[in-house]
Amino acid sequence: MCVRTGRFRLYAAVAGGNFRRFATYRMATLAGVFTNTVFGVILAYTYKALWDERPGLGGYDQAQALTYVWLGQALLMAVAAMGGGFEADLMERIRTGDIATDLHRPVDLQAWWLAGDLGRAAFHLLGRGVVPMTFGALAFQLALPTSPLTWLATLLAVLLGVVVSFALRYLVALSAFWLLDGAGVAQISWLAGMFFSGMLLPLNVFPGALGEVARALPWSALLQVPADVFLGKHTGTGLLAIYAFQAAWAAGLLAVGRMLQGVATRRVVVQGG
Repeated sequence: MCVRTGRFRLYAAVAGGNFRRFATYRMATLAGVFTNTVFGVILAYTYKALWDERPGLGGYDQAQALTYVWLGQALLMAVAAMGGGFEADLMERIRTGDIATDLHRPVDLQAWWLAGDLGRAAFHLLGRGVVPMTFGALAFQLALPTSPLTWLATLLAVLLGVVVSFALRYLVALSAFWLLDGAGVAQISWLAGMFFSGMLLPLNVFPGALGEVARALPWSALLQVPADVFLGKHTGTGLLAIYAFQAAWAAGLLAVGRMLQGVATRRVVVQGG
C-alpha cells in the first residue's frame, strides 16, 4: 500500500510539474487562445452557412452545430487531436539513446509519460479552452447544457479521450525504436487525428459505411464522443456504453504500447550487452 501511495504521489507530482511547465509559456498560450478563437469564428460562420442549407444535418440543429465548433476549439490542444505534447521529446530520447537511462529507472515508462501528458492536457483545457468557449457562447447562440451532471459527464469523456490520445501518440513515439525518424508516422497520425476525430466536420455527417467506420475508430473518442455527451446525445445506458467504448480503446492501445515497450526494452538490453 505504501509503495502504491508513493507511486501515485510521484505521478501526481509529474502531472503537476508538467502543468506548471506549460503555464510558463504565457505568450504562446495567448497566441494559441487568439488562434483558436479566430479559427472558431471562421468555422462557426462556415457551419452557419452549411446548416442554413441543410437544417438538421448529422442530427444537429444549428445551435448544436455551433456548439460543436466551439467545443472543438476548446478541446483541440487538450486532446491533442493533431498531435503535440510528449511525442517529440520521447522520440528524441530514443534517437539519442537516452531512453536506456529511462528504462532502468524504478518507475514505469508509460505511466510516467501518461502522467505528464495529463498535466499538459489539464493546462490546455483551462489555459486555451475556457476563453474560446466563453467567446463562442457570447458571440453565437449555443446549445449549452443546463445540468451540472452533463458538464461532469463531459469532463469524464474528455479525460478518457485524453488517455486514448496519449495511447495513440505513445505508439507513434515508440516507432522511433525501429525507424530512423518517426516524423513520417507522426505526420500520418496527425492527418488521421484531424480527419477521424471530427475536428474538421462531425463524424455524424459522414455518409454510410464511412461514417460507421469513422465513429468506430479510436480517434472518435477524442472529440466526437465528448461533443455528443456535451450535447446530450448519450444518456443513461447509452452514456455508459460510450464510456465503455472509450475505455476499451484506451485499455487496448495502452496494452499494445506496453507490449511494444517490453520488446523495445529487451532490444536495448541486448544491444547494451
